[in-house]
Parts: sequence; structure tokens; C-alpha cells
Amino acid sequence: MVIGVAAKRTAMKIVVAITLLAGSLRAQDIRVLPVSGNIYVLVGGGANIVASVGKDGVLLVDTGITSMSDKIIAKVQELSRHVTASPIPQKSCVGIVQGCAWWNSSGFLATTAAPAMPRPIVGIINTSFDSDHTGGNAAIAAIGRSHIGVAAQEAWIMSHESAPPRQGLPPGGLPTETYSGAYKKLNFFNGEGVVIWHQPVAHTAGDSIVQFRESEVLATGDVFNMAGYPVIDIGKGGNVQGIIDVLNWILDTAVVEHMMEGGTMIIPGHGRIADSADVAYYRDMVTIIRDRVREMIRRGMTLQQIQAAKLTRDYDPRFDRNPAWTSQMFIEAVYRSLNARR
Repeated sequence: MVIGVAAKRTAMKIVVAITLLAGSLRAQDIRVLPVSGNIYVLVGGGANIVASVGKDGVLLVDTGITSMSDKIIAKVQELSRHVTASPIPQKSCVGIVQGCAWWNSSGFLATTAAPAMPRPIVGIINTSFDSDHTGGNAAIAAIGRSHIGVAAQEAWIMSHESAPPRQGLPPGGLPTETYSGAYKKLNFFNGEGVVIWHQPVAHTAGDSIVQFRESEVLATGDVFNMAGYPVIDIGKGGNVQGIIDVLNWILDTAVVEHMMEGGTMIIPGHGRIADSADVAYYRDMVTIIRDRVREMIRRGMTLQQIQAAKLTRDYDPRFDRNPAWTSQMFIEAVYRSLNARR
């Protein structure tokens, strides 16, 4: 009897894996990966969007770019509907040995019952006010709880009070709540504590990291960027030393799985899911480049001379891939962080 049940479950998982892969090839706009526990990451909407999906509804960390709002909403509701209805727990797709495919609705077995209602989108947390993190705020907040058959109620939007709002953000995309101080504890959501940590003077002066305590996930926003060099917005209070400080904070907060990939999962603002080893490598890279620039400043070199020295050449094949934020721009931001008088 036990063997029969185990074999049946194995067969179901094989069917699901095959259909997940087939579905992912048909839907490349927004892709979804299970990370840990209730936490999923949506890729393809501009910046990484983190979703907590469960009995209390959906909580989003960032909302992507404006032009992708409709697709993001559809994908979040689809994810919510199938997470609620699926009898098969979704395992994490982190790590090369897992063998997971991208999640897609076609991977779930059809049922004879009517489709489950999606859980409401309850709230949005913005890690910063960059356009690729807040573009969907207004559209996503507007649907809020309105699709579950009760009186319309928009989702709340939260950020740190020192986060500089970007110009042109519609009123519906502005925060309805802000927090002050070093952190904000939310009520238990989907069975776990959620804590928002303010990170001053890093990417900007108002960055936030969201910690999901039971799932062991950190959503970092742009203080950590696996797709390129860290963007340091000097005009909005960013600073290279602040980036290094927050990377050290992530390493202090995360828990390592000994001698293995895993432990606390760290979702950057852009790029693949990471763990502590990735953050340590990134921290070392930023620290080394900071020290190189500082030494050139000590020698009396100008910004142009420092940029011509190509101090990032050994890291450029890995991190100089964003035409909107090149290695030369990164060097200038480091220079101005260290030598504000210039």
C-alpha cells in the first residue's frame, strides 16, 4: 500500500515536471520560480518581483515596469489560483541539482471543479522608487481586493519614509504607508514573520530589504545586483561604502548551509537567485574596486585618468553587461563617493 502511494506520487511529479517545462517554453514573458516556503520570484517584468502566496493572500515586493503591469497581474493571479488549488507542494528550484523547470500553470493537473479563485493582492513593499521597481504600483494596487466579490479595496503600498519618490509616478502608485527607523515588523503573513529593514546610504538613501523569516528568504532590491555592477545613485544619497556595509549586513543575517549551495535564499533586484557565497564574492568585488579607486585618488589622479586605467577589467566580462549602467559609470560613482569635493 505504501509502495503504491509512493509510486503514484513519483509518477505525478514526473508528469508535472514535463508539463512545467513545456509550458515554460510557451510563456517566456513572465516566468515564475518557487524559492522556498510560500515565496516565489517573477522574472521578466523589469526587476525581480518577489511574491508571498498563501492563505492570507499575496504580498509583493516591487512591481516591475509599467508596460508589463497587465502581464504581471495575470501571472500573479494565475500563480495564486494554482498554488491554492494544487495538491502537489512546489519544491524550491534553487541549485543546479534540483532539476526543476520553470513553473507554469500547464504543469498542474486539470480538475473537474471550477477554477479556484485567486487570493487577493493585499500589499506591495517597494525596495526603492526606481521605475523598474515601482512601475506597476498603481495598476496592481488598484485591483487590490476588488476581484474577490467584496467592496473594492486597493492594496496598500509601503516604503521607507526617506525613499525619494521618482517624478512622474501617478498618485495611485505612491506609498499609502511608510515606516521610519531601522526596521518595520509586519504582522504574520502566510504563516511567517515579515520584517522590512531600512538600508541607508547604499543604492539610495531609502533602500529596503524584506526578510521572510520562516521561508529564510531575503529580497534585497538594488543594493545587490547579480546582473551587473551595483547602481549607486549619488544624487539620491547612494554611496559605495553603504553598498559594502549592506552586503556585509546580508552576510551577517543570512544562514549558510554548510558545504552546500543553499541556506538563506537571497533574491537580488536583478539576476539569478543567490546564496551567501554569491554575496561574499560580490562584496569582495565591490571592496576591491573601491580600494583601487581610493589608491588612485591618493596618487592625485583625476576621474578621467582613473576611468582610463580600467580598474574593473578583470570583472567586466561578468558584470559590465548593462548599457544603462556601465563600468565607467560605476567607477565615477565610486570616485564621487570617495571624493565628494570633486
